[in-house]
Amino acid sequence: MAEYTKPWLSIDAQIDQVAARGLTVGERTHATYTVRGIGYYRLTGYLYPFRESETSEADGRICVRVLDSYQPGTTLRHAEEIISFDRRLRMLVMDGIERIEIATRMHMGYVLGRRSPFAYEDPRSFTDAFTTPCTDARNPAASKHVQWLQQVNARKAKSDEQFVAHFRECYDDRMPIWALTEVLELGHLSTLYRGMLQPDAEEVAAAFDVPTKKLMSSWLASLNYVRNVSAHHARLFNRKLQNAPKRPRKGSISDLDHLSDQSNPKPEFGTYNALAVIAYLLRGIDPACDWAPRMTELLHEFPTSHALTLHSIGVPDGWDELPLWKP
Repeated sequence: MAEYTKPWLSIDAQIDQVAARGLTVGERTHATYTVRGIGYYRLTGYLYPFRESETSEADGRICVRVLDSYQPGTTLRHAEEIISFDRRLRMLVMDGIERIEIATRMHMGYVLGRRSPFAYEDPRSFTDAFTTPCTDARNPAASKHVQWLQQVNARKAKSDEQFVAHFRECYDDRMPIWALTEVLELGHLSTLYRGMLQPDAEEVAAAFDVPTKKLMSSWLASLNYVRNVSAHHARLFNRKLQNAPKRPRKGSISDLDHLSDQSNPKPEFGTYNALAVIAYLLRGIDPACDWAPRMTELLHEFPTSHALTLHSIGVPDGWDELPLWKP
């Protein structure tokens, strides 16, 4: 394993380095404020699509090597524009996922609560795969259900919500599922949903007009991933989603059929897939929701350049004519 040997660089030296690689930095004082406010590492991450590359062939395969130099015409302004766009994208994504998370809390609490106020404690409310401990001698572990309960108990213990304190003081810290869901994050909900019995999970999915538990489970897990990316201010616009939402079988959700029309990795793992899923779920929660029109307006303001287009986030041609994005 190689040892890291790159030296620390002053702000001035950082600006000199990107300038030496072909970036037009413009007025020096402005460039200094930009680097101070963003950071060199973040700045060069957003500039990555603007770097030059060279193509070669080896063993019958095409290989692309990204170079350190930037494409002619690349300026600091290009980075500033895409950083600003990405900030607005993350904020709008967080707004949409917040609504989905709150609605998911309600429906899961409602369905599980019908079984029992404390159904979440009862292994009979969940699948065997969720409640069976791992007995592999190489890596024994408590069941996913027990691990989930431990995480939730730790979250309750740290909560300063007044209603949590009420249950802590008056009811021996036992909360009914319809109250407990209010302290759960999307990751907790996603894990619990995967463990729900098929009829219960399908009832929750149907509330969002999602045809199967498998699809809803994939979407909740993927949106939790996207939420975490956004909440931690990481780059979202051209991210390859490590946990991409499963695309529905063609014909099962007409508004999302276009996701299956493309087979290359960028549309399948690009950010657009998650945006389309958010738009679809929000329509089921509130048909009058203005999120899709606001996202449409933002995407129309994408800072297209010699290196970037909307295809960078997996947006297909003609996307804004699809019913999904129409008011």
